[in-house]
Amino acid sequence: MTSDSPDNPNVASAALKQWVAETARLTQPDQIVWCDGSPGERQRLLASAVKSGVLIPLNPRKRPGCYLHRSDPRDVARTEEVTFICTPSAHEAGVTNNWMAPDEAYRKLGAMLKGSMRGRTMYVVPYVMGPVGSPYAKIGVEITDSIYVALSMGIMTRMGECALRMLGESDDFNRGLHCTLDLNPEHRFICHFPQDNTIWSVGSGYGGNALLSKKCFALRIASWLGRKEGWFAEHMLIVGIRNPEGHTKYIAAAFPSACGKTNLAMLLPPPALQGWKVYTVGDDIAWLRVGPDGRLWAINPENGYFGVAPGTSARSNPNAMRMLGHDSIFTNVAMTPDGDVWWEGMDVEPPSELIDWRGRKWLPASGEKAAHPNSRFTTPIRNNPVLSPHVDDPCGVPISAIVFGGRRATTAPLVLEAKDWLHGVFIGATMGSETTAAASGKVGVVRRDPMAMLPFAGYNMGDYWRHWLAMEPRITEPPRIFMVNWFRKAPDGSYLWPGYGENLRILKWMLARIEGRVKGRQTFLGRVAEPEEIDLSGLEIAPAQLARALAMDPTEWKAELASAGDFFQQIGSSVPEELLRLHRELSNSLEAGRV
Repeated sequence: MTSDSPDNPNVASAALKQWVAETARLTQPDQIVWCDGSPGERQRLLASAVKSGVLIPLNPRKRPGCYLHRSDPRDVARTEEVTFICTPSAHEAGVTNNWMAPDEAYRKLGAMLKGSMRGRTMYVVPYVMGPVGSPYAKIGVEITDSIYVALSMGIMTRMGECALRMLGESDDFNRGLHCTLDLNPEHRFICHFPQDNTIWSVGSGYGGNALLSKKCFALRIASWLGRKEGWFAEHMLIVGIRNPEGHTKYIAAAFPSACGKTNLAMLLPPPALQGWKVYTVGDDIAWLRVGPDGRLWAINPENGYFGVAPGTSARSNPNAMRMLGHDSIFTNVAMTPDGDVWWEGMDVEPPSELIDWRGRKWLPASGEKAAHPNSRFTTPIRNNPVLSPHVDDPCGVPISAIVFGGRRATTAPLVLEAKDWLHGVFIGATMGSETTAAASGKVGVVRRDPMAMLPFAGYNMGDYWRHWLAMEPRITEPPRIFMVNWFRKAPDGSYLWPGYGENLRILKWMLARIEGRVKGRQTFLGRVAEPEEIDLSGLEIAPAQLARALAMDPTEWKAELASAGDFFQQIGSSVPEELLRLHRELSNSLEAGRV
């Protein structure tokens, strides 16, 4: 619905109308468009985006309904250095977050936003996070001057009239204000106001900074709400694993960005494991609540996928490649002469000539990557050929296991089961991973990324861990907690484990542990799989190679625990005493040789 005033007859919420009117007075757009989420509206927005050059249509025979978007070369990843948590005190934000006082942030960004939409259209994008009508769902409204954002939100969320109907007359909705300004990095700020359930983002059009439903609301703000209301908002995929007998168990798994989350969420079982099926509930974010049965139940708050393109191939993720065949938006990938897309790691030889992610002619001898390392795809959840039939269940799915994993060339074993909830929280809290191109900065540096939430926890990390520990008594049937590492390497730099679809063999071992059918080998931190307990049928892997992948090297772990101790010191006095005590006990076990 298009209007030249902030009034929409379909909006019952006076608070929403008032907020839109206030924002319009501040930003002074030429026109206001209330997005209704209809197919007709989407076609109108797509046509407008093509006409203005924001989107480039791809070959309709090869990629029907697909488009290419090129962002400003200075605006290609999350910018954590200008992402702020704006709480009354710095302690509430914690040392892992940038902090700005709320009054200062509103004043600073308000000055930038004044008159910022003159000559532009202001899109009002109401959306639902989670299944429509679910008691676990939340309402958000994003105001943006970006048609790319409006279209992407239509893919990533349940957007439009359904959100307005669910909101009704309530004033309980997340207020997200986004303006691209001039895309100058010096004018870029992403500010979160947890107490106000508000997000202001300026100076960026990149998805992680601009699609405010995603990391901003569904993790940073929602993690704050989760602590307040007694639930978890986590950077986790959700998969259902069905055995040949037809029984399905659900796993939630936390990995830093670009560490194979989407690949695992859409895993295709290897031919040797006939009868096993994997179904996607979610690939990135999980909201988990304690059900009446004492188990953790999870919903996927999103309605689409915003995945990393490079490395996605028919080998690494055949289901993703299938779903990208239609009705998707690609950002910063390369384009072939016949209007298709290409990126490094697609496992398809590049043609003799491409148009690179900047729009320049590219040749194999150019010496630069054709697609940006953090180039992305945005595609509807319904495109997924292995989508779980329970993705819209209002109460979600019951979680049998929580998995923590990162990209580590050494130290972390292929799989380990924590001794108990406290050990599991310790594993998650001290998780390390090598950095990737998903965030600006150096690539390949090992950093602590607790629960894969370092950039996304909306409050003090020590208090976040305290919330995990405080939830334990309420979870009377807790999921088992595991660590995995698909990326461990041999001295020659080769990967010890084949990964991709073969990872189902490790998930199968986890289910066997949950059902008490395998024992594993006890170590100081938990149980590591014995090589003979892993189903290796149809897989050629040397016994010594598998043993190295499962090894717990005492020297490496002494260094790991020392690094974890340094990280706890960095977090400061808010680290729960239970974690500090366990760290001391584990360190003493290593010194005593009890590995």
